[in-house]
Amino acid sequence: MIPYARQSISHRDVYAVVKSLRNDFLTTGPLVEKFENELESVVGAPTVVVSSGTAALHAAYSAIELQPGDEIIASPMTFIATHATAALFGAKIVFADINRKTGNIDPANVEALINHRTKAVVGVDYAGQPIELDELKRITEKNNIYLVEDAAHSLGSKYKEKSVGSVADITTFSFFATKNITSGEGGAVASNNPNLLDRARFFSRQGMVRNSNDFKLTDQGAWHQEVHEFGLNYRLPDILCALGISQLQKLDQFKTKRNTIRENYLQALKDVNGIEFLEKDGTSDPVWHLFPIFVPKESRSQIFDDLAKWGIKAQVNYIPSYWHPVFQDLGYKRGLCPNAEDFYQRELSLPFYVDLTRRKQQEIIKAIKSLASNL
Repeated sequence: MIPYARQSISHRDVYAVVKSLRNDFLTTGPLVEKFENELESVVGAPTVVVSSGTAALHAAYSAIELQPGDEIIASPMTFIATHATAALFGAKIVFADINRKTGNIDPANVEALINHRTKAVVGVDYAGQPIELDELKRITEKNNIYLVEDAAHSLGSKYKEKSVGSVADITTFSFFATKNITSGEGGAVASNNPNLLDRARFFSRQGMVRNSNDFKLTDQGAWHQEVHEFGLNYRLPDILCALGISQLQKLDQFKTKRNTIRENYLQALKDVNGIEFLEKDGTSDPVWHLFPIFVPKESRSQIFDDLAKWGIKAQVNYIPSYWHPVFQDLGYKRGLCPNAEDFYQRELSLPFYVDLTRRKQQEIIKAIKSLASNL
C-alpha cells in the first residue's frame, strides 16, 4: 500500500538521536535551546518548542489569556485541535467560511463575524499555503484583537517574502511524523511579542517560576520554585529536539522535493476530466504539505475505495469541524459554512511525501486517470 504521507528519516537523523542518548540530558537540556534558536532563524521570530502541535495551540491560547465567554473566529477546514484547545478554555468557536480556491479562511467573512466578545481570529495555512496575513492583520489590528496562525502545515513557507511565524501575533507549528519536518511528536509557538512568548513558555512548563527575583514566597531555601498560574507539562525532550534539529537542516531540500512532486501531479493530471486542483494565490511561496484534488462529490467515496484496491492510500482533509458530534451536541448545525462543506465533500488528498518515488507517482497518476474516465 502506498501511504498518503510518511516521514523521511536518514542515517544522519538516526545518528543525531543516538548521540543525544549518550548526553547527560534526556528531557530538558541544551538541545531544547538549540532547536529553538535554529527554528527562530527559519520562522523569523523567537520560539518555544513543545510536545505537539496541539500543545502549541493550547499554549498560544493561554498566552492571549483566552477566557470563558470569549470568542475565536476560526476556519472549520482543519484538524479539530485548532478548536478543541480553545474550547477547553471555555471559549466559543465561531466558524468563518473559506475561500473555495485556496481552502484558507475568508477575510471578508471574518470581518462580518467580529463582535465585542471576539478575542482572536485563528487562520489555518491549509496544505502549506499561508493565509491572507496582511488583510487579516489589518482586520485584527482595527478591532484590537489577536491574530493566531495555525501553521501546522506550513513551516518554511513565506508570505510576500516574510517567513510564516513572523507576521501573526502568535503562530503555532507541528512536527508530527508527516509534517514538513518531524521530531517524532512535537510543536512550537513563535511570536515577536515577548509577553506572549513568555506566557506560552510558562504555560508549557507547568507555570513554574524559577527566577528568585519573581518569587512571592521569599522565606524559602535555594531549592525553591513556585507556581503563580497553572500550566501543563508540554516540554519537548532533548532526544526529540535532536531529531528536529537534524530534520530542520533538510527543510530546503524537502521543500524542493515536495514542489517537484506537486508539479509532476499537476502536469500529468491537468487535462483529466472532472478533476480540479487547489490554486496558488500568487502572494506566497509555500512548502506544500498536501496535494488535494477535487472530484464530483457523488464520486468521491467510490474513488477513495477504488484507490485502495489499486494499493493507494488516499485521505480526506478535513471534515468541517462543526460536523463532529462534539460540536453537534453544542448546537452547531450543518450549513454554517457552505464553501467549506462543498470543499470537504469533493476533496481527496493524494499520497504526498518527500520519499514518494517517481515510479510510485506514476502508479498513482495511472490509477487516477483510469478512475476519472468513469466520472
